[in-house]
Amino acid sequence: MKLALVTGANKGIGFETVKQLAQKDFFVYLGCRDTEKGLSAIKKLKAEGLNNVAFIQLDVTNQSSVEEARNTIAEKTGKLDVLVNNAGISGDFEQSALKTNTDVFYTVYDTNVFGIVRVTQAFLELLRKAPEPRIVNVSTAMASLNLAADIYGNSYPKRFVVYQSSKAALNMYTLHLAFELRDTPFKVNAVCPGYTQTDFTRHQGTSTPEQAGQRIVKYALIGQDGPTGRFFSEEYFPAPANCPW
Repeated sequence: MKLALVTGANKGIGFETVKQLAQKDFFVYLGCRDTEKGLSAIKKLKAEGLNNVAFIQLDVTNQSSVEEARNTIAEKTGKLDVLVNNAGISGDFEQSALKTNTDVFYTVYDTNVFGIVRVTQAFLELLRKAPEPRIVNVSTAMASLNLAADIYGNSYPKRFVVYQSSKAALNMYTLHLAFELRDTPFKVNAVCPGYTQTDFTRHQGTSTPEQAGQRIVKYALIGQDGPTGRFFSEEYFPAPANCPW
């Protein structure tokens, strides 16, 4: 049985991603920093007949927590086939390039960028033990410099400077990671799940969590002839087109 880890997975897109991977016969570790919320999420999945899931305490902003989660999975399984870096935060609802305090930048980047680096580097050796390892970094079309470049236009929002710039940094990290792993079986991609109706968006959006999960799982399951080092946003740039960074 293949093994997967999804971070920030107690609700929303992460929860749906765990559910869909479990339905595809993966054993899935549901990563969540809050033990009570994580166990509650596992209870919901098992109530639906999905017993191939387990909670693992994982705070992506805490190096010790990341290492402990890595050690636990290593002892139990010895490998990892899929890593979905889903954990993310938005910061304040309105973020001004002129006024937003640097503390907000530090907080958001610690989860959206540094957290992904911590988790990816910690689990890299377990992923290397899988025959076809996959890393999916959950990003957003809001990180597209191309879309945001029309400074006076309203084609895309420019009021989330911290969140958008953090995801742009994540996209660049994804590119570099894929490049350094180019001569290995790894496939590393960034995926926009779409404008999804979750707590994150105050339940506004054009996509359901189920649709968002499908977009992420698709790239967790790609074959060896599939892409790597790419950004996919199928809601805004229908496949096979991809966002021009």
